[in-house]
Amino acid sequence: MLLLEEHVYAGMRNNMRLDKFLAEAAVGTRKIVRDYVEEGKVTVNHREIMEPASEIDEKSDVVRYLGKEIIYTGKIYYMFHKPRGCITARKDAINPTVLDYFDVNKTNGLFPVGRLDKDTEGLLLLTNDGEFSHKLMHPDKHVEKTYFFWAFGSLDFDAREYLKMGISIGDDEVLAKATKVEVTDEGNYQELKSKMESDKVKDIRINPYRQSVVSGYLTISEGRKHQVKRMLKAVGCYVVYLKRVSIAGLMLDDSLKEGQYRELTEEEIRSLYI
Repeated sequence: MLLLEEHVYAGMRNNMRLDKFLAEAAVGTRKIVRDYVEEGKVTVNHREIMEPASEIDEKSDVVRYLGKEIIYTGKIYYMFHKPRGCITARKDAINPTVLDYFDVNKTNGLFPVGRLDKDTEGLLLLTNDGEFSHKLMHPDKHVEKTYFFWAFGSLDFDAREYLKMGISIGDDEVLAKATKVEVTDEGNYQELKSKMESDKVKDIRINPYRQSVVSGYLTISEGRKHQVKRMLKAVGCYVVYLKRVSIAGLMLDDSLKEGQYRELTEEEIRSLYI
């Protein structure tokens, strides 16, 4: 590894890879900033550095990209209320992405932790901290995620027990289990349509008034594709609205409207570093 000549004594410095510094300072993704360095666009203490793995002292070295000094921002963590209709990706040629809702100056190096379906709203975390994302998303961590739903159908005691014991949601897949199931409303559509906020509900059928509908909370500790919808479908419920309300005990801030975000507090970050 190439070290800068100004800092021979590693024990006296705060070592950080140059490409990591640039990514965490929101210059670009780790891959993009490596290209910048190799193209000679980055200097450290007025010297051109061509090796992305070079070590720098983020507190004292002066780093410039295209002549502009880069201020180290460190790791950042956001809570975002994802609206329906946007996709969980950094960029897309057709659809709006979650990053389209962020200040353009804050998006470089930022990525979503996990994903939510296009038609699902609710709590999404974004960060530039890969370790943080890994700890929350790795299957071995069994991090609980809770969703609120409206569905056509009903959830009697047996159906709720099936969901908790484990239910098949596809060939060649292990059983999917809910850690918690709670029903909040159950009846027919005509009785409950005012609670359903029908402007948010997708695929209302032509004559739904005699349809049974149910709302509630489902908590899972896995992260399979369309898992909540597939689990409820397996017990005869067709999801028409889905919102993630918590991750690992962190609740979506009620003050955040769809499309809004805020930084996580230090206490919230510590609680998620499980």
